[in-house]
Amino acid sequence: MGELEVLSSSQVRLLDENSMALGISPLQLMEAAGKSVADFIASKIDMRGKRAVVVCGTGNNGGDGFVTARYLASMGSHVTVILLGRESDIRTEEARRNWSILKGLRLTVKLYEAPDEEHLMRIKDLILGADIIVDAIFGIGFKGMARPPHSTAIRLMNQSKGFKVAVDIPSGLEADTAEVHGEAFKAHATITFQAVKPSLLKVKEYVGELIVARIGIPIEAMYLVGLSDVRRCFKKRDIFAKKGDHGRVVIVGGSVNYTGAPALAAFAALKMGVDLALILTPKEAVAPIRAYSPDLIVTPLSSRENLSLSDVPLVLSACERADALIIGPGLGLHEETVRSVREIVAKVEVPMIIDADALKALSGYLDLIKGKRAVLTPHSKEFEILTGIPFPPPEDLQGRLRVAKDVAKEYALTFLVKGREDVITDGQRVKVNMTGNALMTVGGTGDVLTGIIAALIANGIAPFEAACAGAFINGLAGDIVASHKVFITARTLIEFIQDAVKLILKDFQVVERSQVFNALFSKGGS
Repeated sequence: MGELEVLSSSQVRLLDENSMALGISPLQLMEAAGKSVADFIASKIDMRGKRAVVVCGTGNNGGDGFVTARYLASMGSHVTVILLGRESDIRTEEARRNWSILKGLRLTVKLYEAPDEEHLMRIKDLILGADIIVDAIFGIGFKGMARPPHSTAIRLMNQSKGFKVAVDIPSGLEADTAEVHGEAFKAHATITFQAVKPSLLKVKEYVGELIVARIGIPIEAMYLVGLSDVRRCFKKRDIFAKKGDHGRVVIVGGSVNYTGAPALAAFAALKMGVDLALILTPKEAVAPIRAYSPDLIVTPLSSRENLSLSDVPLVLSACERADALIIGPGLGLHEETVRSVREIVAKVEVPMIIDADALKALSGYLDLIKGKRAVLTPHSKEFEILTGIPFPPPEDLQGRLRVAKDVAKEYALTFLVKGREDVITDGQRVKVNMTGNALMTVGGTGDVLTGIIAALIANGIAPFEAACAGAFINGLAGDIVASHKVFITARTLIEFIQDAVKLILKDFQVVERSQVFNALFSKGGS
């Protein structure tokens, strides 16, 4: 990442979360953050004998301040920590742990609790007389207006003659908008972590000197598909919703020899909550597909054994009432089928998920869908057939990212290249999904993935985001199955889709971190 890379508050939270998925704990990041602030201060001021006051909130920004206080004390400073609240108000385990450490440093650190303005005003002279003021009240999640005792503390800190340092962002400043409503800390220097937040480039009068401190978040955290990528794709249903409000998916697939693939895609879409999944298939495939379940709506095409050019008007008409189109599962590669696929994808306006035989049909014809809202889901061999470009081997992940991104950019499409690590890119952004396991090489799991992505797109999720979330959910479902089954089938995978989603979402809140990451990595990091 570049020295002045700018990340929004939501992107930073995703980095933190992905770092956890890579085995880096929030406690480690807090330690690195607090140390970086103390090291900066020590580079400016000889700390021996200096009076440092660290004013802390009850969240993780306050936790960063607790760590800063400990390091400043170790450098010879006389440190005072003022907590704007009570010890019982500290909100995170990491912050509580660092507060507990400070309680044991009775020779070098003095602790004060200021739950209200009255308590704060009793110790205001400590703030006004400090040589160094460290602002660790609010972090990047702050919005709105600071209120007492926080606003009072900010005002007192601004009145101090000491050297003023903000931890990550000046308190009272909104990270994404640079809006200030009421009091905001005016720093001589701001130590922001890992990347610049948008507001820090807009209001120098609050930020002062801007320093970006690297706190050990790896580059991989930017690329990893994480829980936030999935959670933001879900929303609570309107209690007044009616049938169709949660998506209609059309599946064009199946042939006389292949009936399972379109059914699997439809089942997966239904398990993901779409209201309707309509399969359009040749006449000979209708009865076998209907036999799978009464949940499936199956409409015969005019052709008997394979998709033909005479079917194109019916497909286009059905897509006019759909929110997403799946094309490819089980179609086969009959000559007229190939020509029909090309005509459908060139004319259809609805977002598409193009998979399996439809990918092969488009070999040399990607210009037909250039710039369309489409997700293409090849594995590496299908990618080579589709594009004519060799795809690097699994051990060359950087090469795979580069090649996929270049092709996606050229055609303005979203690619999800399936593999041990799925590569997802729209030509601008690149993500890597690490859920899934070797048992998922069984046939049909790709059809399940296609159905999951279609359901997300049918509910208004953009193709790139849907591809990222779909890969994560599909892989996590496979990981759950693998945790207590010897082998996987596509039907079994479908039955665990909702278990995967429930693991990610609990009343649309974050589930316990340990649950998710145990599920993710119980397979030994694959």
